[in-house]
Amino acid sequence: MSLRHVMDAYDLLDDPGVDGEAAAEWLRSHGADRVEVTRVTGESGRTDFLRCVVPGSQGRLAGGTAPTLGVIGRLGGLGARPEQIGFVSDGDGALTALSTAAKLSAMRARGDVLAGDVVISTHVCPDAPTMPHDPVPFMGSPVDMGQMNEHEVSAEADAVLSVDTTKGNRVLNHHGFAISPTVRQGWILRTSEDLLGIVEQVTGRLPAVLPLTTQDITPYGNGVYHVNSILQPATATTAPVVGVALTTETAVAGSATGATDPHVVEQAVRFCVEVAKRFGRGTCSFHDTAEFDRLVELYGPMTHLQTGG
Repeated sequence: MSLRHVMDAYDLLDDPGVDGEAAAEWLRSHGADRVEVTRVTGESGRTDFLRCVVPGSQGRLAGGTAPTLGVIGRLGGLGARPEQIGFVSDGDGALTALSTAAKLSAMRARGDVLAGDVVISTHVCPDAPTMPHDPVPFMGSPVDMGQMNEHEVSAEADAVLSVDTTKGNRVLNHHGFAISPTVRQGWILRTSEDLLGIVEQVTGRLPAVLPLTTQDITPYGNGVYHVNSILQPATATTAPVVGVALTTETAVAGSATGATDPHVVEQAVRFCVEVAKRFGRGTCSFHDTAEFDRLVELYGPMTHLQTGG
């Protein structure tokens, strides 16, 4: 159970003065000892990128070979001040990532050490701009997508979970969270059976799957529609990426306040934790590597979809 971590993290982040160092200190209080904060200033302000590494007993940091999982909390900002007062819906990605980092760090401090290393990253920005988007406005960011990927996508990760608020759409009318099909090097692959099983395990319900289009997995800035930024990390890594989408039945703007459901966030945290447990042990696969290789052999690489064209 991670509800306490979610509630405490929400209280921490729902503050116009919060920054990356405050979030880092909160993680350290839960046992995290590998936390880094990098401040980046863009045209529309600044944000603090935060990276927390939770070492595994058999991970590369311990000289082992267990695979590394990356967990990214994707968002534009925690708040849209001064336009909006308070924590916005778009901040759920950071809330999930930081709560996951706190839970995994506390587990490790108590002696429940995972096999593989886990790298959790997100950014902390209490006053991001907004931007037009259909059907509801998006949250913008003080930094561009290239900078986000540079600081949030870990080169060490053998697979990535990208957690993002995905409420501003009409293609998935589901209150809870959904996972996407696996995306790797420009290919949209079948949805992982292992991950679907973990969704069922932590929710007790049938899993929901976020539908993807080709343009959703191309880089921002190319002039085509994207459902949101949830699969943008897939443009910056060769590893398989799966989106963890926090969703609602109605279209809710990313800049809307009072829209965070802590129980849904807690389910997403438990999902990330359970994936981390099994992925490090080698009992959870994001995709069939032989089938991926066969697709590339038959039809050629699709890596051009990871570029600006």
